Amino acid sequence: MSVRPSALATASASASADSSVAACEPLPVLGSDVLVPLVTGGEVTYAALDYAASAPALRRVWDDIAAYAPYYGSVHRGAGYLSQLSTDLFENSRKDVAAFLGCREDDQVVFTRSTTDSLNLLAAVAPRGTEVFVFETEHHASLLPWEQRADLTVRYLSAPRSPRQAVETLERALAGRAGGPALVCVTGASNVTGELWPVRELAAAAHAHGARIVLDAAQLAPHHPVDIAEADVDWVAFSGHKLYAPFGAGVLAGRADWLREARPYLAGGGASRKVARRDDGGVDVEWHTTAARHEAGSPNVIGVYAIASACKALTEAGFEGLVARERQLIEKVRAGLAEVPEVRVLSLFGDDAPRVGVLSFVVEGWNSSHFAAALSAEYGIGVRDGLFCAHPLVRTLLDSEPDEPGECGAPEAAPGERALNAIRVSFGAGTPDEHVERFVGAVKELVRDGARWSYRTEDGRCVPDRG
Repeated sequence: MSVRPSALATASASASADSSVAACEPLPVLGSDVLVPLVTGGEVTYAALDYAASAPALRRVWDDIAAYAPYYGSVHRGAGYLSQLSTDLFENSRKDVAAFLGCREDDQVVFTRSTTDSLNLLAAVAPRGTEVFVFETEHHASLLPWEQRADLTVRYLSAPRSPRQAVETLERALAGRAGGPALVCVTGASNVTGELWPVRELAAAAHAHGARIVLDAAQLAPHHPVDIAEADVDWVAFSGHKLYAPFGAGVLAGRADWLREARPYLAGGGASRKVARRDDGGVDVEWHTTAARHEAGSPNVIGVYAIASACKALTEAGFEGLVARERQLIEKVRAGLAEVPEVRVLSLFGDDAPRVGVLSFVVEGWNSSHFAAALSAEYGIGVRDGLFCAHPLVRTLLDSEPDEPGECGAPEAAPGERALNAIRVSFGAGTPDEHVERFVGAVKELVRDGARWSYRTEDGRCVPDRG
């Protein structure tokens, strides 16, 4: 099977190469004017560069939520005006998300709590005996849910070093399977390196061998358009809190059959159509066959509406302009870090691989937690340090031994001591140029001059030592 550049990677590359695609202005987000104190004195506008963990709320989303909030009511079956209005808003939000994802006519859109919840839902409904194929490079949300069921078989695939190798590795693994149901789980964009994966080619390989595929779009959807039909994936999962809608909701969208045939993910009101006592004293239950089957309990109407609002806001802003602007920010960060010999940017597919606004790196002679703490305390810059809930991938990128200890937070290591963790900078539609310029300048100063303050570990975090 020949491997062509994925449509996602092609779109990213063309956006940067085509000068006719104008970069848009940063989208208004909450918190853009927040001042934070510096340990060295004074205050500075906070530079939020941890979008890959949770992105700030779009101002448009916040305004939509604020306008709806006085009309909030319980959804489904309520006779009152506010209940009926809220039900319409909730179900129309489902339609808006389906349109954003390019869902097929018979696809279902199920609202969940997060990407993690969405993939655990899919693990719960997978047929007994399903073989699951997942690369070790995945976020734990994609890596771990399948192990919760003893009747699923999980095949972990080694980290590929190119998109072509990813497809070839999957094809070899699928060719050796015995038959029966199979599922491939793959990210669209790495939460560690930001690199785009060849989703369409992996989907073609999966389907050629009778397997299905779910796309973890948590890091992709905020940066690039995601089209289920065009990518030819069976399901897509993503979270509102990474899509500028941090109100506790997520999405699993795609094929209805596994969802319709499995027992409800949660049992309770909303998932059931009819419950009746039997003569023997038990109960018979008729479950919904729609998305409601897996949405038991009172849903998070605010969170769902926030996701729909974000989907519409990004679509109206235009992904071409958003991608073009983000590409400029990526190049600014990469060029700045390249001027610091002590910095090593982590990558699976190479420096020229198309990526979203997520980069991880280590600095020679620095503990990553110490470096991140200094960026925050001395420059007002918020980044992330650790293993980013992708331990096997970061271990591979750092060439560590499997039994080498690593920490998600600050390790018990002195500020100059090497530790198994990295620094991640991430940005998106709301990031102004000044934030990435301040970040690059701060990295250069810290490497050249060192920290201006002393730091210590407290409750698992590296913090300024205030005596």
